[in-house]
Amino acid sequence: MSDPTTAREAIALVTDDFSELPFAEGPLTGDGPIGWPGYSAAHARAADRTGETESVVCGTGVVGGVTAVVISFEFRFLGGSLGERTGARAAAAHALARARRLPVVVLPATGGSRMHEGMRALLQLQFLARESEATRAAGLPQIAVLRDPTTGGGWATLGAGSDVVLALPGAQVGFAGSRVRPPDADPAAYTAEAQLAHGHLDAIVPPAALRETLGRWLSLLVRPAEGPVPPPYALGDPGAPPAGSGREAVARARHPDRPRAAAYLDAHFTLREEISGDRCGGVDPGMRCGFGRLPDGRTVAYAAQCGTATRPAGFRTAARLVRLADRLGIPVLTLVDTPGAANDPAAERAGAGTAIADLFAAVASARTPLTSLLIGEGGSGGALALAAPGNTWATPDGYFSVIAPEAAAAILKRAPEEAAATADQLRLRPRDLVDLGVVRGVVGPPPGRPGAR
Repeated sequence: MSDPTTAREAIALVTDDFSELPFAEGPLTGDGPIGWPGYSAAHARAADRTGETESVVCGTGVVGGVTAVVISFEFRFLGGSLGERTGARAAAAHALARARRLPVVVLPATGGSRMHEGMRALLQLQFLARESEATRAAGLPQIAVLRDPTTGGGWATLGAGSDVVLALPGAQVGFAGSRVRPPDADPAAYTAEAQLAHGHLDAIVPPAALRETLGRWLSLLVRPAEGPVPPPYALGDPGAPPAGSGREAVARARHPDRPRAAAYLDAHFTLREEISGDRCGGVDPGMRCGFGRLPDGRTVAYAAQCGTATRPAGFRTAARLVRLADRLGIPVLTLVDTPGAANDPAAERAGAGTAIADLFAAVASARTPLTSLLIGEGGSGGALALAAPGNTWATPDGYFSVIAPEAAAAILKRAPEEAAATADQLRLRPRDLVDLGVVRGVVGPPPGRPGAR
């Protein structure tokens, strides 16, 4: 399919059995709330040109087997701008979603607030934010699919304010529209691709794949598992004996052939969709976050470190994931595997301490059950921030330490070659962690594999 141009083409691209919400506002009279000269006539021409009576079409439709409320913008109607009637329609759609306990899908294509209505139009941003927040408080997911263009208040409310933000390739996305940017502004900065690279979108999806992708997202977000979920089985060598020393535990955790997060996610879930970015300008490839389907069809959220030093964007993305899962009542699985938080100057400038504090707070305040599995390195607070209090487990390939052995030796003013002996003193082996009450137990291999119990 080609890119959808109209509101109804966008609806047809993703839904079956669309049922439109009825609205009967009547013709616009009196040139609107501020008496903009010729506004009523322009409104009437837009209606004749598009066949629509406002800049948004709302209703319900089935997406991938899930019934959802759909809000689709018509850019040909006065630039898809937000006026009082636009806001009233979107508010009615959100009210319907809350009344029927349905997720909300927004398909924006908008240039922002409608100048013809002055501040009365701009106030719609507050009203839409209030509606979106009420839907969020009701525990209902919101997904936006950004079309071309998505700018101004439409992007800053229903677009960027959604739980999951997808976009069509090449879409213009930004708060500043093309006519109000600095004259020397790089147009590439105002694209979906740039927004994805800087942590403001979750994925770019081509039109032909949009219906399937959106259906997967909805099916994941509305079918939570009953938690807490059991920790995954260990994927390492089932015949390997337990680490005999701290230095051996560290060596096993750092071995290049040790199973990493990707292997655990593939083994544990039958289907996954991932979020991306911290919504503050950053992306950390070493932190994978998303939602996965268990073999029984239910959903678990996950945040998985990939063995690298976790950057501030990674901690913020994980906190975003935990809070979203908590709001939707979806249990969370975290996979701990990092030598520690990134400690370079860029990480400090990006707020490493505040990002770690934010993740600690998200985990501490979560009402949904959390389960954690230590699958490799557990370096200091950068690892502990992702660990579930009282429900953390370990594989035989992991270690957890108050600080990495090399850093501990440096702090103690020991020679670098004493790091191995320091590792022995830190009692960081999996069985030490059990004895210390840090982890609940050491998981074994899957049933049927040698060494399974």
